[in-house]
Amino acid sequence: MIEVVSKSRCIECNQCIAVCPTNVFEKGTDGYPVISRKDDCQTCFMCELYCPADALYVSPKADEYVSILENDVVENGLLGSYRESIGWGRGRKSTAVNDGSYIMFREINKQNTK
Repeated sequence: MIEVVSKSRCIECNQCIAVCPTNVFEKGTDGYPVISRKDDCQTCFMCELYCPADALYVSPKADEYVSILENDVVENGLLGSYRESIGWGRGRKSTAVNDGSYIMFREINKQNTK
């Protein structure tokens, strides 16, 4: 579930508003996106994936309401962590490349294209 929009990192591109399939965000009066319908979040991570500034944190715990503070998310390196783990963003490699599991997927792809 979407938990944090960091105003200190946000560049007001509003990509999160544009890509959210359930309309969770609204543009705030100050121009920054606001989580306005948190209950509608499907934990699809689209907002975090498309945020070029790593200003969002989506908790993988979709059904749990937890109070997460931005400082805690920053201290634990969680802003944009899903985006980073799959390799989205300049200079990043997915964890599949790091741990070698991409080889398995490459082999499956080869077999499926024959």
